[in-house]
Amino acid sequence: MSSTTSRKSERLLNLLIMLLVQRHYVSKDRIREFLYPDASTEAFEKMFERDKEELRSLGVPIEVGNMDAYFDDEPGYRVRADRLSLPDIALTPDEAAVIGLATRVWQHARLADATTEAVRKLTALGVEVDESALDIAEPRLSADEPSFDVFWEATQERTPVEFDYRRPGAPRTTTRHLQPWGVVRYSGRWYVVGLDTDRGEERVFRLSRVEGEARKKGTPGSYDVPPGTDVRATAVRLAPAPSTGEAVVLVRRDAGIALRSDAESVEPDVTGPDTRTPWDRVRINRGTGVADELLGYGAAVFVESPEELRAEVVGRLRAIVAGAEVAS
Repeated sequence: MSSTTSRKSERLLNLLIMLLVQRHYVSKDRIREFLYPDASTEAFEKMFERDKEELRSLGVPIEVGNMDAYFDDEPGYRVRADRLSLPDIALTPDEAAVIGLATRVWQHARLADATTEAVRKLTALGVEVDESALDIAEPRLSADEPSFDVFWEATQERTPVEFDYRRPGAPRTTTRHLQPWGVVRYSGRWYVVGLDTDRGEERVFRLSRVEGEARKKGTPGSYDVPPGTDVRATAVRLAPAPSTGEAVVLVRRDAGIALRSDAESVEPDVTGPDTRTPWDRVRINRGTGVADELLGYGAAVFVESPEELRAEVVGRLRAIVAGAEVAS
């Protein structure tokens, strides 16, 4: 990852964490002091606006409100942890990526290190940190597609990408050229959205269908994302409609924030697989990636139905255990 991309990714993640771990609105002056100390006033305003929009495009609900409830003073900013759950789109390095990054991608080694460093810096500056807000960053979604990093870095650098792509049912791959605008997670899958320069049209590509290594081709900063582009909305509009169906899962009381946020219903205090903690019955309506998501919760989730989903999750868990035993 280039130093420029690394700095921007770290700044985005630091901004997210700063707004997330504090219980009250954060002033613009405080944000500038921590994240943009060397920037001129004009440069700070431009970077801050751009960074806010980038996080929002990844599904981060940045709120704006008054610092003092009784005075109409300069607005402050915050991210409420109970609202920070990406729709089926935030990221792997969050959805999103940085969050999606942010909520979905902290599992990635680079971002895990960056998260730890950001919290350390905030604490060192005397910022009161509510680390429980970071519980939303459960490692429930991974960004294990080999091409993720290339597309994520290219998005930050504004560098064109060349890659080999296999469409569903196609006998062979075709080489595609893209100016990536963003990487998002939708219906349990990672997608890259951008301008297909071979066709001159906006397109969305599923990262799991990229074969071989994606390659950055071109000069950083060689294109701009069209003003007003909503990467999430574009992915939802252009990606194939997800197959849906109800799934019923038992979730430990202190887990599954993202599952609960868009659940069809939540039945509290039900009998679970064990009595160590209370369980809730959560009915969700998810697409093809639901098994990947549920696996990430580990022992905090128990699949009741449908049977085929339960069998898939159990089978994959057994395979993981078998693989670990062989490795040891």
